[in-house]
Amino acid sequence: MGKAAKNTICIWYDKDAEEAANFYASLFPDSSVNGVFRAPGDYPSGQKGNVLTVDFTVCGIPCIGLNGGPMFKHSEAFSMQIATDDQEETDRYWNAIINNGGQASECGWCKDKWGINWQITPRALTEAMAAGGGEAQRAFAAMMTMQKIDVAQIEAARRG
Repeated sequence: MGKAAKNTICIWYDKDAEEAANFYASLFPDSSVNGVFRAPGDYPSGQKGNVLTVDFTVCGIPCIGLNGGPMFKHSEAFSMQIATDDQEETDRYWNAIINNGGQASECGWCKDKWGINWQITPRALTEAMAAGGGEAQRAFAAMMTMQKIDVAQIEAARRG
């Protein structure tokens, strides 16, 4: 194992960090499970030998999944934003998360079965918002009517 990253996102799971990390590694490019570490002794929500942490990477971002028990829940205050290049990629990620026990939300957001919030954000939307003015206003208004982002509708709104 190499030198640990300077900054790593630690994500609290009840008990399924390894399952979640394997799912993310199977779905997103530049993603992997790098290590599974077992508890050297009993702890409040588990026993010696249970998976305690999982070292994984999502789209090149280092993460640690901590199986800490049920006391802390996720909220929309934290999300992972995945930039997509086209509708096919948007659909692939969105559908994989939803069809694996997740749930749809609004404006490109969805939640996986472990409660982690994801923003599946086409670059077309980001570029429209960055353009400012009427393009951004029209794209924003279109986005506000969507759950999964429809790239063709965003591009049409941007053109007016």
